[in-house]
Amino acid sequence: MAEAGQRLILAFDFGTRRIGVAVGNEMIRSARPLDPLPARDGIPDWAVVARLVEAWRPDLFVVGLPLEVDGSEAEMCARARKFGKRLFGRYGIPCEMVDERGSTREAKAIAREAGHRGNYRDEGVDGISAVLILESWFARREGLPPG
Repeated sequence: MAEAGQRLILAFDFGTRRIGVAVGNEMIRSARPLDPLPARDGIPDWAVVARLVEAWRPDLFVVGLPLEVDGSEAEMCARARKFGKRLFGRYGIPCEMVDERGSTREAKAIAREAGHRGNYRDEGVDGISAVLILESWFARREGLPPG
């Protein structure tokens, strides 16, 4: 495993139908979206996840925690935590949860600014959300405000 500051990270924007994915490098604080994982009621094809883990060999997983506006947890938080625990259980790679409030709304705004209109599923909003989650994690590690 790489030392803190030099890690490769896979970030996930958990959803029941799609799970956004991004890969990032902690040293240069960069992230880019990958293809989303299709899911059935929040359960991905674990063989696809295994191929992703094998291809990128991450040192850390980051999973977005969809907190309510007031900071409280709803049902989706429990499901996102369970997904994070399954990642750790299957691959033995540490997993950190990060507040993702507003990431989907911001991702849709980014897609609109890029000229996409309406069909967010086909326009990478899930991946953009995962990038925003990872960028938020980078900022938190540096003590900086996200964005």
